[in-house]
Amino acid sequence: MAARRRGRRKALAVLIGVCVVLALVSYLAVRFIRSATPDECTAHGPDGTTVTLDLDQASHAATIAAVAHARGLPERAVTIALATAIQESKLRNLTYGDRDSLGLFQQRPSQGWGSPAQIRDPAYASGRFFDALVKVPDYLGLPLTEAAQQVQHSGYPEAYAQHEDMAATLADVLTGREGPALNCTVSGADPAPSDAGSGAAGAVSEAGGRVAAAVRREFGGAPAALPATGGNSVSYPIATDQTSTGWSLALWLVCHATELHATSVTFDGRRWSSTTADRGWTHTAPDPGRTGTLAVALG
Repeated sequence: MAARRRGRRKALAVLIGVCVVLALVSYLAVRFIRSATPDECTAHGPDGTTVTLDLDQASHAATIAAVAHARGLPERAVTIALATAIQESKLRNLTYGDRDSLGLFQQRPSQGWGSPAQIRDPAYASGRFFDALVKVPDYLGLPLTEAAQQVQHSGYPEAYAQHEDMAATLADVLTGREGPALNCTVSGADPAPSDAGSGAAGAVSEAGGRVAAAVRREFGGAPAALPATGGNSVSYPIATDQTSTGWSLALWLVCHATELHATSVTFDGRRWSSTTADRGWTHTAPDPGRTGTLAVALG
């Protein structure tokens, strides 16, 4: 009997020891996670609402808004597309899905949306979604879930509605209407590939050329990049009556900062930097010679 009690006490002591160790490990893990600055983007809506996404999600949301801009589509179209992508993939470029569904919108190659490689291209997938959306009669006047369902033909047609508020906040911000209302924390842009051999004066650098090409592909042909005066940078002239367009492009650049190797974006008297992202958009000193110019510096 005594031996049995000793055995129980020993087992209890071991159990307590294991619990203490697990608690310590959990504490250290949480402390480590909280001490690190997460790479994420937060959008601030005009009504005080906020939406926080990680950089992967934010880059896809910005791409959806950019493709809509390139096609001249209204903010409501962006809201419908974002709500759809949030429901279908949580703004992830998925490699899997129901049957052969893929990508942001879970489009199916077997249903004529494109090849698997095309569907997993966020810009292509967004364009195909908008191709279908604009064919829906009175899509701007329909409830969001009805407009989305006529494109998607989902088995859960009411599910899109639950994401409308979040999508509307993101659309409001990413279309540039609220100015610098989105800020991203980026731990640091990777160094851009070497520009060796491309240092001709007045030429857009090799890295800058890649940025300009990405902007043309997703955001549209205008505005055109200005020639760089030296170093890795790209600048865009923004007309005084196109401030929202300038902010939409600026936020697109920030959301894609990691892949574009962007270290700072400057526009309309504000500057975002990957090295001071926790400070948000800071005011810059007036530079009359660059009024109306959006500039992105590359690492």
